[in-house]
Amino acid sequence: MAFASLLALLDDISTVLDDVSLMTKVAAKKTAGVVGDDLAINAQQVTGTSADREMPVVLAVARGSLVNKVILVPAALLISAFAPKLLTILLMLGGAYLCFEGVEKVVEAVHRKRHPAPAGGGAPKEGLTEKELVRGAVRTDFILSAEIITIALGEMVQRALLVQTVALAVVAVIMTIGVYGLVAGIVKLDDLGFWAMGKPSAAAKAVGKGLIAATPWLMRGLGVVGTAAMFLVGGGIIVHGIPVLDEWLHHVVGAGASVGFWVVLGRAVVGVLVGVLAVTAVKGVAGAVRLVRR
Repeated sequence: MAFASLLALLDDISTVLDDVSLMTKVAAKKTAGVVGDDLAINAQQVTGTSADREMPVVLAVARGSLVNKVILVPAALLISAFAPKLLTILLMLGGAYLCFEGVEKVVEAVHRKRHPAPAGGGAPKEGLTEKELVRGAVRTDFILSAEIITIALGEMVQRALLVQTVALAVVAVIMTIGVYGLVAGIVKLDDLGFWAMGKPSAAAKAVGKGLIAATPWLMRGLGVVGTAAMFLVGGGIIVHGIPVLDEWLHHVVGAGASVGFWVVLGRAVVGVLVGVLAVTAVKGVAGAVRLVRR
């Protein structure tokens, strides 16, 4: 009798593990696009610090990302169970914040181009302290992580709570390790180039020289891609949260082979508009507060 009970328990565990494996694979496929945006945005967020502080910054943001997911996984499960509509509202607020950050980065980039900083300033990018840089990257990660977890959860709503919990935890850990492992590799490409340059092989020296030459261009490219991803992800969240807007966008675009491109572009435009409105509103409120204090 006891042996039969043990076999039944092992069979239940095997079934749960199979379900977790299946749900993890499905969720990973569904969230691949957002993870790509997450990688571009976070690589952009943590670049610009001095070479000896790059890895500590990446590790600090990765730890913050894990903390975000420890908060988000149970929160998403609770909200999904008791107030599923609230999940969409919170996601849309997060999407608006991403759009806000995107516009701020564009404004800062234009300002830096018009008023270049003096050479030799060793501060982290955009005049931020390292702690501020980490906090900003962790805030952005929170929103991106929330979308990844929400999309993943949407693929497993019919499954048992245990399967949902374990699968979400697995997805959260895999995504964090994958994204920040790649970010660490990206920010250390130039060091890899210098290491290769020190090798006696001519081929290694050529590879090292190529990596050193390509790294600044890659970082600039990631800056552009990361900012664009903020509008794409933020605009996409907002459009998905307003079905009428989503339907209208598809109606305007119409049918055709290039419909996907135009829908994505439309979402990006929505992201830019929302970001401009958010920045204008925040600056207006800040100005009003300053007037009141005077």
